[in-house]
Amino acid sequence: MPTSNAVPCANPLLLGWVKEIYDLAKERNSKGATTHPSEAIQLDGIGPKICDRLTEKLKEHCEANGLPAPKKPRGKARKRLSAEDLVQIEEPAPAKKPRKAKLYVPSLRTGPYAIIMALSSLPDDSLQSLTKAKVIELAQPHCESSFTVPSEAGKFYTAWNSITTLINKDLVQEKGRPLRKYALTEEGWEVARRIRAIEKEGTLANNGSGKRNDNIMENSHVIQKSKTSTGDVQTIGHLEDDLSDLETLRPIQKSLSKQPSLSQDPKPASSGQRLGGAPMDKYGTFSKTRSEPKAKPAPNSNIVEILSSPEHAENPRSSCSFQQAARALAPTSGNKPPASPRTALPKKTSTKLTDTQTPATTSTRPSQNLPAFEPIYIPPGSFTIRLVLDNREVRTKEDRDYIADQLTLRNTSPLVRPLPLGDVFWVAKVHDSRYLSRYGEEGDEIALDWIVERKRLDDLVGSITDGRFQEQRFRLRRSGVKNVVYLIEEMTLSQEKAQKFSEAITSAIASTQVVNGYFVKRTQKLDESIRYLARLTTLLKSIYESNPLHLIPTSALAPSTYLPLLAHLRSHPHHIHRPYNITFPSFASLASKNDTLTLRDVFLKMLMCTRGISGDKALAIQKVWPTPRALVEAFENCATQKQKEMLVERHLGGLVGRGKIKGVLGAKVAHVWTAT
Repeated sequence: MPTSNAVPCANPLLLGWVKEIYDLAKERNSKGATTHPSEAIQLDGIGPKICDRLTEKLKEHCEANGLPAPKKPRGKARKRLSAEDLVQIEEPAPAKKPRKAKLYVPSLRTGPYAIIMALSSLPDDSLQSLTKAKVIELAQPHCESSFTVPSEAGKFYTAWNSITTLINKDLVQEKGRPLRKYALTEEGWEVARRIRAIEKEGTLANNGSGKRNDNIMENSHVIQKSKTSTGDVQTIGHLEDDLSDLETLRPIQKSLSKQPSLSQDPKPASSGQRLGGAPMDKYGTFSKTRSEPKAKPAPNSNIVEILSSPEHAENPRSSCSFQQAARALAPTSGNKPPASPRTALPKKTSTKLTDTQTPATTSTRPSQNLPAFEPIYIPPGSFTIRLVLDNREVRTKEDRDYIADQLTLRNTSPLVRPLPLGDVFWVAKVHDSRYLSRYGEEGDEIALDWIVERKRLDDLVGSITDGRFQEQRFRLRRSGVKNVVYLIEEMTLSQEKAQKFSEAITSAIASTQVVNGYFVKRTQKLDESIRYLARLTTLLKSIYESNPLHLIPTSALAPSTYLPLLAHLRSHPHHIHRPYNITFPSFASLASKNDTLTLRDVFLKMLMCTRGISGDKALAIQKVWPTPRALVEAFENCATQKQKEMLVERHLGGLVGRGKIKGVLGAKVAHVWTAT
């Protein structure tokens, strides 16, 4: 209420309307309602000086009446609001239209462009895919950068690194382990068709006029869509101004059998499914197109049955000279890779595994279809044994190079890198870095059958309590490595921890030796462990470097047949004396935690999350109920909770061995898999 001394408002009607707008803004907590004089600057006609005067007046008023002064709001200055803005403040602003994502198209003669061109040389509707070596061979003519050698010294980037960009943009799909293969997705094929159409249009323009048509590929890096009277017209530009360097693409119908291969050894074309399965057409149905079946070897081919291999076909041992070994393995057809200037390349010994017979060991399980392959012969003296140390094996956080430095002082210079499994590994490093690439293999390192898992006593206790100890032994068994060494370093534990975990430590070490068959080496300190690794490296050099190696091609490896293949080769009398190895990249892929995971592997990991379920018990459960759904449905079919708790014991309680599950453990499994 105005006092008697107050000046009456000149326009009470407008004052009432302003009061209504202020009350409405205050109820909605809108920016139109001000709580401090400094906020009045957002009104037209009020500047900073007036706001400062109002602030001083408000401060004097609050001090005179004993009122708390309102705090000045923090944040950015608000935009000036007019009277119309205050009236329209209740109306929400129109939502912005979502911006349409532009389609990705690589620049001319770059890594992504070359990879798309290489993969588009496959038939459009085929199920075929290409390996990394084949993609690089076909893509290199389309790219100005190298796919194998970094562009600058000290850097690691090559044109092949752009495959990650294409995979992330869903233009290329990657599949297969350990031999990775690549194929275009539907979006990738669409990009390839558009690039091909633009290049064809530019070529016709050049042939017709004799001049470059620079307007075709100008001022654009993406596909743009524009509406016209005839519909959607899609244009592509700026793949590059100069069209003189464009190469004519291979016809779509050109088959793989007519393309040049990496080596001169004829091999059947790789085949597979695109997009994780059979190709789908525009209606969402599966295509009926299939790749050509692999031709069977002729009766007079070099491939022989491994179960009936004659004794004279074996490679000579180290007592024979390299020339004699090369003559004994000399090819009859002459289709071998070109010889290196440093070493002669002997013929690959052909091997074929059949399922008509079984190994010497008896088994009630049916024989599996094992792959046919030609092992790659690595002559003695053409490689060096090297120790590979995991880069996470350190003395302390501040002294990370101690182990590597001490090994170097003992004439064992290690290769330090992340290892997919174990802490110490050994590889045979081929002197000629291009030797294996002539056979279509990656890298120049061959994995040996020796691995070390290093454990300090406190780390062993921690791995036992959190379940890592069981999981590591399970992965070591699935890796296929024959010689596993557990290197346990003794150290002083606290009295409480020593009393609590003494039996657990003893039981874990005994189980590792008896059940898993692994060798356990106990040392007193880190320096003793380093000396042991140096002596072991010297021993492996004397064993391997004087004998040849036989490499299983990566194309013959698959997660489902890898372990049966190794067991067959190691048990058969014709091959028990001949070591078979795989490349280190293949071993890293097979031993990876995630690269080769199947539904069975995930199910076993889920089961082993339950305390008390070891790898043997998880395998026993998985044999009865192959999938998680089968186990859940088995529990759902039980009428009462008591039947659910007895379900696992009823099936596995009578087993003999470590897979036996009875009593409380079976009830615990039922509780975990039926809890809602």
